[in-house]
Amino acid sequence: MILAGLLLQQTWTTWREVETVPYSEFQTLLKDHKFADVTVADQYIRGTLKEPQKDGRKVIMAVRVRGDIARQLDESGVPYSGVAESGWAGTLLGWIIPGLLMFWLWRSMLGRMGGRGGLGGLMSIGQSKAKVFVEKDIKVGFDDVAGVDEAKDELREVVAFLKDPAKYGRLGAHAPKGILLAGPPGTGKTLLARAVAGEAGVPFFSMNGSEFVELFVGVGAARVRDLFEQARANAPCIIFIDELDALGRARALVGIAGANDEKEQTLNQLLSELDGFDPSVGVVLLAATNRPEILDPALLRAGRFDRQIVVDRPDKRGREEILQVHLRKVKAAPDLDITKVAGLTPGFTGADLANLVNEAAMLATRRGGDAVNGDDFVQAIERIVAGPEKRNRVIKQEERRIVAYHEMGHALVSLRLPGVEEVKKITILPRTVGALGYTLQMPTEDRYLMRRSELEAKMATLLGGRAAEALVFGDVSTGASDDLQKATEIARAMAAQYGMEPSLGEAVFEAPPSRFLPGQPGGGEVPISEATAATRDAAIIRLVGKAEERARAILTADRAILDRWAALLLDHETLGEADIAELKAELARAEAERGPRAVAGGYKA
Repeated sequence: MILAGLLLQQTWTTWREVETVPYSEFQTLLKDHKFADVTVADQYIRGTLKEPQKDGRKVIMAVRVRGDIARQLDESGVPYSGVAESGWAGTLLGWIIPGLLMFWLWRSMLGRMGGRGGLGGLMSIGQSKAKVFVEKDIKVGFDDVAGVDEAKDELREVVAFLKDPAKYGRLGAHAPKGILLAGPPGTGKTLLARAVAGEAGVPFFSMNGSEFVELFVGVGAARVRDLFEQARANAPCIIFIDELDALGRARALVGIAGANDEKEQTLNQLLSELDGFDPSVGVVLLAATNRPEILDPALLRAGRFDRQIVVDRPDKRGREEILQVHLRKVKAAPDLDITKVAGLTPGFTGADLANLVNEAAMLATRRGGDAVNGDDFVQAIERIVAGPEKRNRVIKQEERRIVAYHEMGHALVSLRLPGVEEVKKITILPRTVGALGYTLQMPTEDRYLMRRSELEAKMATLLGGRAAEALVFGDVSTGASDDLQKATEIARAMAAQYGMEPSLGEAVFEAPPSRFLPGQPGGGEVPISEATAATRDAAIIRLVGKAEERARAILTADRAILDRWAALLLDHETLGEADIAELKAELARAEAERGPRAVAGGYKA
């Protein structure tokens, strides 16, 4: 803005500049009739030439030194006029406008530096970055949240308190200071918090735990203070902190001095705000996390986060309700069996089910259908689990034969063992996730406990493909790498966490994984000796070896069935539920022909 003002002043000055000549020269030009017009001022006289000079200028000026110029102009016949000199335009452009621009720029910079807190705000770095949603912005209610009925029931009390604090506290009760929503990703924790604000009709302050801490020391604590100040000024309202583990991780006992001072200051400020938090003002603190086991114990004590609500993966009935919510937005076929779709999606979260409905709708659109049917959902489930098919991928015939025996090995072992998930589909069509084929297995019901015999059967099923390769081809391939990894994980959990290995007893030798993030370490480690670690590793190897031996025994007994159905799989590339039902019947006939003695001494022993 300063440069623009200076440029404007320079342009004005340059435009006003004219060539100054002696007065005698001006008189000579006047006598020679060279002027088109002349302007007379109090101190000077200026004329416009009929023809420009050599330098291109057409305007010249001379300072007046005589008073008889009017007579000479009359004699020459040149039109002339007198003007009164006024310097307001030059003064305005040269001084006032640049000054105003500099004052505006100065005020603007001070306003940005100060923010709400004036100059003490230091460029607003200590202000909260919470996204504020007022009542009219929140259009989510409890009707839009399904599959978490227990969590909704507990949160209805918060809504009742926010709507009518006096009635709610008539017996001396008060709303909990803080409510912690814990659960796996995608189960609807953030949606639940918004639904509480939408039902209560109060402002909603939303902020992520990682947004508190930045480069400068003390910023996180300042933002915590500012967030609670804003909340008190807008009470009743709801404060929601997502991913609380980024802010409230347990403080370390030892470490590099000053390494975690900033995070600890932020956490301490949050603890202080919760201690001085009066729930009667109508401010409720909600927080969500996937890892409650790593939060600081001081944060979880009574009086801070008084209530902890688990938002877990929905059961079959909950999945039906979630599917009904998402199916409002798509055109579903009248004969769509939602119960069957819910049975095919064990372990799916609310976000997974929303993605499933969208994928099914896209598949129906791609095939040109009028509505989304059950087949679209089955294909969408396969696409999510195994990725889309790669029909254009060229695979050698020998590799296709290995894949066919591998997948039939999985299927045969699974059908022969009790307590194993039901086989729904077998295919040797490649998938983009790297699988050259897969055997789709789905549980018939939700399971929350697994016995040792069921875990051993699951390991045998996983190693059935590798056992089939070794039995038929006398060699193994790299196609069983994922099966080996999963079988080893099961064996490790049996030996080190579940106390299912007699050589190790009932002790636990590994920290349990995170409750809501499978595969992630838990809150602590279990120290063990080298001798115990060696015994544990030997037990894992023994469990995996026994599982492969069991799978090979099953396939050896059913070698003829394995060969015939592997050939069918090579011809058809995919076997559906009708084919699998026929395979079950053939296995039942073969078992009846062998007799109970052969069965007792074979794979069921």
